[in-house]
Amino acid sequence: MENHHNTTTFLLEKKDVVLVKPSKPTSSCVLSLSSIDNNPNLEPLCHTVYVYRSNIDSSFYNNNQADPACLIREALSKALVYYYPLAGKLKKKNGVPFLVANANCKLSSLHYLDGVGVEVTKQFVFDFSSEGDSGYHPLVMQVTKFSRGGFTIGMSLSHSVCDGFGAAHFFRAVAELPNGKSVPSVKPVWKRERLVGTPTEEPLQLIEKRATSLATSPYLPNTDLLHECFYESNDGIKRLKMSLMQECGSETLKESFTTIEVLGAYVWRSRFRALKLNLDGKIMFWLIVEIRNILNPPLPVGYYGNAFASAKVELLGGELNEVPLSKLVKLIKASKKVASNSDNIMHSLDVLETCSQLDIKFDAGGSSMVLTDWRQLGLLEEVDFGWKGSINIIPLPWNMFGYVDMCLFLPPSNVNPSMKDGVRVFVSLPRAAMAKFKEEMEAFKHGNAGACA
Repeated sequence: MENHHNTTTFLLEKKDVVLVKPSKPTSSCVLSLSSIDNNPNLEPLCHTVYVYRSNIDSSFYNNNQADPACLIREALSKALVYYYPLAGKLKKKNGVPFLVANANCKLSSLHYLDGVGVEVTKQFVFDFSSEGDSGYHPLVMQVTKFSRGGFTIGMSLSHSVCDGFGAAHFFRAVAELPNGKSVPSVKPVWKRERLVGTPTEEPLQLIEKRATSLATSPYLPNTDLLHECFYESNDGIKRLKMSLMQECGSETLKESFTTIEVLGAYVWRSRFRALKLNLDGKIMFWLIVEIRNILNPPLPVGYYGNAFASAKVELLGGELNEVPLSKLVKLIKASKKVASNSDNIMHSLDVLETCSQLDIKFDAGGSSMVLTDWRQLGLLEEVDFGWKGSINIIPLPWNMFGYVDMCLFLPPSNVNPSMKDGVRVFVSLPRAAMAKFKEEMEAFKHGNAGACA
């Protein structure tokens, strides 16, 4: 993706933070979390910015409703009646910290945040620290209004309470309520007890075994990180799929290769080479697999907690570097089927339950790549507050699994119509490794992926 090194300077006038509470009384109770929710690696707030163009000619709103901050604050209050846990804290009820800011520039001057750096984007979210030992807020929101219309919504949400699908349910509910609905089209369901495992001793054995065998990078640990988003066209992805099918030769394939399998394999190998991980160490690929409809019985439609398993591929560095890319794709495809097996899901819950009880966190060292896919969440066109769907969605780097181990696949923004379809690849790497990663991604873009394979 083209990065616009924006030189526009602007000022933000931030108003006082207010606590938005449910518009009606809600029950007061202690709610338990699932084994996935309780994973210590999911505790950080995940910051995401949604960008909306000006729509001042909309006939749907009268003058008193045309302020997006007022409208969203009121809608949030109504939505919290149904999603009342998001108005609580880890230990007591309080409200959702809500901040309104005004920017003295046009949103278009920042290219609708498409390709701008993290230092610019992070000004449109905020952290709200709690005093004392009262717990943290699972949801924090900032609405920033720009001159000549247009606004951004910075939503900071605890991954311990919602996964991507759950966050999308909530965000749609906030958008639906000012559009004439009295209740969300999908009512939220808690039921976290459905995903609670039984402790096992396996995690301790795994940690001891992995500690001495994982690959290491000469660039890690490192605090000098770069965060980049790369746009890969649909044509480029199709070209690589065809190349890999040809690579398989006369081998009969029961299923075609998917985008996440093909691009995931390519990014995994490119990242390995960029980090210069040692060839005799273990390298792991983790793909987040949604399990709501896999369980028997399936989870309720309105379940908004974490509901995913991890498809895993483990190789030695030398194998990852040298085997045909088509083999990596087939390994990823096979791992998805294993992760979707009900017995494997229940076993992973047992492992997670043990890790949460022992407060075990897996340190990031670059040997793992955790891939999550946001393309099916419908967070662009489908969330309309009356300004049509958002034109862009930008995640800020998450300190989850240590920044460098996370990789996100995002839908293309709607800023540039020529970029329709395709995938945005969001990665965080040490500065010293990013140049090599860019080289690998440029090879993909120009049809030379086979050469890098």
